[in-house]
Amino acid sequence: MYDIPHFKAGDPQEVLTFMRDHPFATLTAVSADGKPVATQVPVFIDERDGVLYLSGHLMRKSGHHLALEANPHALVLFTGAHAYVSASWYTDPRMASTWNYMTVQASGPVRFGGEEELRAILKRTTDHFEGSTDTPASMSHMDPGYIDRMLKAIIAFEVTVEDLQHVFKLSQNRDAASHANIIAHLEKGTAEEAEIARWMRAGRYMTSS
Repeated sequence: MYDIPHFKAGDPQEVLTFMRDHPFATLTAVSADGKPVATQVPVFIDERDGVLYLSGHLMRKSGHHLALEANPHALVLFTGAHAYVSASWYTDPRMASTWNYMTVQASGPVRFGGEEELRAILKRTTDHFEGSTDTPASMSHMDPGYIDRMLKAIIAFEVTVEDLQHVFKLSQNRDAASHANIIAHLEKGTAEEAEIARWMRAGRYMTSS
């Protein structure tokens, strides 16, 4: 990760908000034979006694589950919108073009939970993303036999975050005229480009040049 002071949030809570706004994260690990593995999973972000925890579930006995059993340390990647930024939009275009993006990396040890914890994370996942505790998709409406079979196929996990890094690269290192011109071009582009423009226009991470 590019650890450059220009590209940081001014408030740590903004990093947590970004993570919660982008919960479908990439969970990565390294297997016993040194091969990388990755799985995209929805995760919850909780804070207890000043420590951050990420929780979710994985397919049991999958390559990723076995990798984490052998090497119980994970890196979780949260990503948002991104956009190409042309140097032709700068007041001085004799520079390299670049890419604006927002990303967070959280890493730490992993532990696996038992059946009770797994049931809780499944219920929480459904309730949260359905937006209700009582919908046709809630666990309370599922056949108990189906739930039992499902529980045998998946496992709950929790990552204790020991290291949290982020990059919110939004052209903070450009002069005001270039910054405004980049926004104007991105606002005419795709939905992702417009999203980056929205964050740039908000100006939360703008530093003086």
